[in-house]
Amino acid sequence: MGKTSRNAPKRAASSEAKFAMFEFDAEFPDDATCLDYLTTKLYPDGIFCRKCGKVTRHHRLANRPAYSCQFCGSHEYPLKGTIFQGSSTSLRLWFQAIYLMASTRCGISAKQLEREVGVSYPTALRMFRQIRSLLDQERDGVFSGTVEADEAYIGGRSYWRKQSDWRKGFTGRPGTSRGMTGVMGIAERGKDGKPGRVSAKTAEHIGGRTLMPNIKEKVLPASTVYTDEYHGYQGLKRAGYTHERIRHSARVYVSGEVHTQTIEGFWSLVKRGISGVYHGVSTKHLQSYLDEYVFRYNNRAATGRGMFDAFLARIEKASPTS
Repeated sequence: MGKTSRNAPKRAASSEAKFAMFEFDAEFPDDATCLDYLTTKLYPDGIFCRKCGKVTRHHRLANRPAYSCQFCGSHEYPLKGTIFQGSSTSLRLWFQAIYLMASTRCGISAKQLEREVGVSYPTALRMFRQIRSLLDQERDGVFSGTVEADEAYIGGRSYWRKQSDWRKGFTGRPGTSRGMTGVMGIAERGKDGKPGRVSAKTAEHIGGRTLMPNIKEKVLPASTVYTDEYHGYQGLKRAGYTHERIRHSARVYVSGEVHTQTIEGFWSLVKRGISGVYHGVSTKHLQSYLDEYVFRYNNRAATGRGMFDAFLARIEKASPTS
């Protein structure tokens, strides 16, 4: 195979990257290109002119992020109603921030975004939160088939637990640990060649009164649910689910198809990511971090430009009444 030209780099066939940085720079070199891309995405059938009462041809204005109708001259602002509205930051820098957040496996902090993009920390934090607001779980739908349910605790320390218990490998649940936030998770196993999905929510208290409504809301009836022995799941059979437990207290972690390894692996990913990238997360903002990790997990097999396209696909205009 011949050498690659230094002036025309190409992504290596052996690379796992779906959209390299030099490809991003070539495809989105300036604000105008980013605005044109966004307009094509937000107005797939063309821009509707309210004054003319129909879809008309529009021309981009040179000095503002707007398009003008060729018949009546009325202006349409594509950024209005999106996460970019009201921002004086270059749209190209917004796209770069999205690219950076989409290119990392475990996320990127607002402080690192500040260093990479070259904006102030308050601006980086606002961009960070606006982009993350796109990654909600409301559009993921309901689960069916075989699912796993589990709960975990994130943050804090288990002050009540004795050091001797840790040395003995104590695996009890940190129910009364101070400073820890409870989270509930459901993992749908992959089927028909499609990868599995997860859902995760914070909870002030972990018990049957919170676990059961969460499962009923997210999992279709007659599905098979695998859990551990926690008493909070004891109402699953009465609710119409096929319920099987794995006995973690007896150090049994897999019994045929019965296990909760998938959702536990997701918890491990979240905890390592939060401790390694963000170092700590407050209870107030924990749900937004969970949303990001759920989004990354559920879109890990995204095609095209991979996670970058998955992020861009979430950008939309808010309805006039919202």
